[in-house]
Amino acid sequence: MVVLKERFAQYDMIMRALRFKFKEEVLQHKYEQEVGSQAEERAKQEADRHRVLMAWNDAENLRLLKLREIRVLKEREEAEKEEAALAVLREKKMESFVKEKEQEILQLEEESKTFITMENLDQRIEEALDNPKNYNFAIDKGGRVVKQTMLQ
Repeated sequence: MVVLKERFAQYDMIMRALRFKFKEEVLQHKYEQEVGSQAEERAKQEADRHRVLMAWNDAENLRLLKLREIRVLKEREEAEKEEAALAVLREKKMESFVKEKEQEILQLEEESKTFITMENLDQRIEEALDNPKNYNFAIDKGGRVVKQTMLQ
């Protein structure tokens, strides 16, 4: 009888394990069916949401592209205006530089009339001898010119 009880206990234990395993499989299968249909629904909703978000993203990208194109166009126009203004400024500077140099040339031409040249060398020597100048003088603290030497 002891052997019979032991075998019955083993049988009972094996049957409980099998029942538990079958119940677990049935519950797992039921859960997968429920969750599976929900998963399909959820996947469909996610796909729809993704499609909507991608459409929104494309629209936003187009809007930003248009804004960027407008901004770049304005920047280009401003750069062209600046370049034109700089060109005008450079032109004015060049004109003033040329006028200044022309004035210098005219002044030098005017001064060159008094230069000593080979043609007027004899005349200048005669003038210097006829009109001697004494550069030997001093200035005192009061600002008076003191000449004590005689012209020779």
